[in-house]
Amino acid sequence: MQLQELVDSLNEKQIWGRRGSQTVRKYRCTSGMRKGRIVATAAQCFAAPNIKARFAMKRTRAKIGRRMMRKAQRTRRTNPASRRLKFLNK
Repeated sequence: MQLQELVDSLNEKQIWGRRGSQTVRKYRCTSGMRKGRIVATAAQCFAAPNIKARFAMKRTRAKIGRRMMRKAQRTRRTNPASRRLKFLNK
């Protein structure tokens, strides 16, 4: 880990997140290109964007964005790991 990444990681807020059905520590970016996003490592907040993945997600959201949103809302409402996170991050 480089010194700059170490300094940047101190600024990022640690929160609880989900990896499958497990509860793990993640980071909420407070600065950088991914500000406000939840990422697995603090260094990801300052990583270069993946242009190909960005356009692929843009196309997917245009096609099935509403369906993705409904499925995510149902998961957050019913999945035990997601429900646990709501209380851990308060």
